[in-house]
Amino acid sequence: MNRLMMIIFSMASTSLMGVGIVAALTMGMVTLKAILVAAAVGFVAAIPVSWFVARQITG
Repeated sequence: MNRLMMIIFSMASTSLMGVGIVAALTMGMVTLKAILVAAAVGFVAAIPVSWFVARQITG
């Protein structure tokens, strides 16, 4: 499951980081700090998401 989780994490982290950055820019937070925080939140949020998805796939 670890290998599957890492593969899913690589896709989920980029997606969630992109969503966070777009959300931050949409809200008018255009500073470097706000964009980096949004990317970091997406990166950290991808860990449990990828674990949950990998667990559901392996059954």
